[in-house]
Amino acid sequence: MSSAPAFDAAFLGQFDTLLRWRRDVRHFAARPIAPADMTALLEAAALAPSVGNAQPWRFVRLRTPALREALATHVDAENARAAAGYAEGRRDAYRALKLHGLREAPELLAVFCDERPAAGHGLGIATMPEMLRYSCVTAIHTLWLAARARGIGLGWVSILDAGAVTALLDVPRDWTLIALLCLGYPETPAETPELERRGWQAREPLADRLFER
Repeated sequence: MSSAPAFDAAFLGQFDTLLRWRRDVRHFAARPIAPADMTALLEAAALAPSVGNAQPWRFVRLRTPALREALATHVDAENARAAAGYAEGRRDAYRALKLHGLREAPELLAVFCDERPAAGHGLGIATMPEMLRYSCVTAIHTLWLAARARGIGLGWVSILDAGAVTALLDVPRDWTLIALLCLGYPETPAETPELERRGWQAREPLADRLFER
């Protein structure tokens, strides 16, 4: 067996920088992602941990222009519905946000969870079946970091009707939508989250979210 790699202080510093620069991107440049880079991102995502080694993630690349436009139209409608639920002052701030790049991003990726994967043989999900979905989220975060390390941005679109999107993409009935992702090179990379820059919500202290028992 080969010895485990050692990660030195320089690498740890770079890794910390990578975490700080991982942003949710909504503004994309027109530059395409090279096929080899897309392959590398998906292969990196597949290295994520999963319950029982079930690897329940299912990636759907959205290549059809009509489907892209249908998704964007759906999300626009859901955004308008969500805006109506805010009080007037906050509603204006919400409407000023750009909440997706479905029309501009060079790559769209839907991530589903196979709720009945053959792999894993049911290990670890007898009492917590949601671990399959959590495993898919780890794959998304792994992909997110791998993308940022290559200068590629990712935007997670969550203001949507999961059932409508699932039906639109015509996937197996046992698959559950986890994420709709926009991928591409950001127009203007930034360390500070856009929602913080625009006054929506700043990052709060870790101490407020850390408890001991």
